[in-house]
Amino acid sequence: MNLLLAEVAQATQRLADAGVPSPRNDAEELAAFVHGVKRGALHSVKDSDFDARYWEVIARREQREPLQHITGRAYFRYLELQVGPGVFVPRPETESVVGWAIDAVRAMDVVEPLIVDLCTGSGAIALALAQEVPRSRVHAVELSEDALVWTRKNMAGSRVDLRQGNALDAFPDLDGQVDLVVSNPPYIPLTEWEYVAPEARDYDPQLALFSGEDGLDLIRGLERAAHRLLRPGGVVVIEHADTQGGQVPWIFTEERGWADAADHPDLNNRPRFATARRALP
Repeated sequence: MNLLLAEVAQATQRLADAGVPSPRNDAEELAAFVHGVKRGALHSVKDSDFDARYWEVIARREQREPLQHITGRAYFRYLELQVGPGVFVPRPETESVVGWAIDAVRAMDVVEPLIVDLCTGSGAIALALAQEVPRSRVHAVELSEDALVWTRKNMAGSRVDLRQGNALDAFPDLDGQVDLVVSNPPYIPLTEWEYVAPEARDYDPQLALFSGEDGLDLIRGLERAAHRLLRPGGVVVIEHADTQGGQVPWIFTEERGWADAADHPDLNNRPRFATARRALP
C-alpha cells in the first residue's frame, strides 16, 4: 500500500466518525480531486507526490460541507455539473425521475417533444433531457439569482432555453403546447428542519428545500402551472419526499383535469415521484 492509500484509510475512519454517510467513497473522491487522478489510479500516486492539502479538504468534509462544494462538481446521469454555494446539489434519486420522463417522451412518438423543467436549479434535469432526447425542445426556469450563477455556467453552449422567474407563472407563451412538465421542487416540511442532513440543511439554499408545513405548498401550485402548460394528453412528473408517497397523486385529481395519477419508486424502492396525464377533453 502506498502512502496515499494509507492516508485514505485513515481519512475514511475520520469521516465515518463524523457521521458522513459514504466515508470511503468521499475519502477516495477527495484524494483523487487533490491529486488530479481518477479514483482507480490512487495506487499510482508516488509517496513523494502526496499532497498535504488532502487533510484540509478532509477536515472540511468532516464538518459536513458537501463533497460537491469542495470539488466544485456533481455527477448526474451522463453529466458533470458545476455546483457550489447558492445552488441545490442534484441527488442520485432524481436520476430515476429523469429516466421515467425520457421513457414517457419516447412513448409519445412526437418528433420534437416540447419539455419544460420548473425549478431547474443547477440545470441537471433540463440538460439531461436535452442530451438524451436529441430532438427535444427544452425550456427551464429558475427563480434564484444565486442558483442561476451556476445554471448559466452549466447551460453555456447548450440548446436549453433558460429563463429567470417564478415557476408558477412561467412560460405563458407555451400554454397548452407542452408535452412534458418535470420538476424537482422544494418539498421538505418546515417541521422536519432538524432532521435534515447537515449537508442539505446547512449548505443547500433554503428556497430549494422547504415548502410549507407539510412540504406540499409549491407542488400544489405546480399542479395548476402544469395543467396550464400541458397539451391534452401531456404528462407531468414531480419529485417528492419518500415520506409523501400517496399524498402527491391526490393533488392531481380527475376533478382538476387529470388522469392516471400515480406514484413511482426510486432505485431503493422508496416512493420518490408522482406522475399524471392531462385529461383529454
